Amino acid sequence: MPVESQALTLLRGERALRVRQVKEWGEILSGFEGRNRYEVVGDDGHPLFFAGEVGGGVGLFLLRSFLKAKRPFTMEIKDARGQTLLRLRRPWRFWLSRMEVEDGEGRHLGAIQQRFRFFTRAYDVLGPRDEELAQLSGPFFQPWTFHVQQQGREVGTIAKKWSGFGKEMFTDADNFGVQFNGLDDAHLRTLVVAATFLIDFVHFENKGG
Repeated sequence: MPVESQALTLLRGERALRVRQVKEWGEILSGFEGRNRYEVVGDDGHPLFFAGEVGGGVGLFLLRSFLKAKRPFTMEIKDARGQTLLRLRRPWRFWLSRMEVEDGEGRHLGAIQQRFRFFTRAYDVLGPRDEELAQLSGPFFQPWTFHVQQQGREVGTIAKKWSGFGKEMFTDADNFGVQFNGLDDAHLRTLVVAATFLIDFVHFENKGG
């Protein structure tokens, strides 16, 4: 990328992240009206980002009511000052979800594309020219875990109900952990974090009561 976004810069030094769905935020997030809102915490315990669906009112209520986990959405990821770092756009699709990822200035960073596989939940992580950068694979017998693979090598995981950092930090069903195991590319890290939100919508939305 010719100009590195602030989100990429913040993710360079992180070994792991925690993604926690929250219900209430402070003044910085008062513009978010959707239900799905998250806090992303670094491995030192400090918040890095806040994320939430944008838009609201009757339209969002109807989309949630009738399309549920299949609903289209736009999500913004902000820093502690309220600056938009990333924008995630999921158009409506009947089958095989896709999410476009751009930085706060509208530059296209890549996409997450769901793929059909027997007995495996699979996604491709695509770059700005739709080139394949990595794959996400959720084995049938590991329903809570997605493995991040690059050139046949596992470089990270996205796990539901993850505990780490030396102690159990979050225990409810709306939490994820993202680990980077040798994945040093900040651009790809950003797309993997974005994929976490799509995975939550597709596989876990409205499934935990």
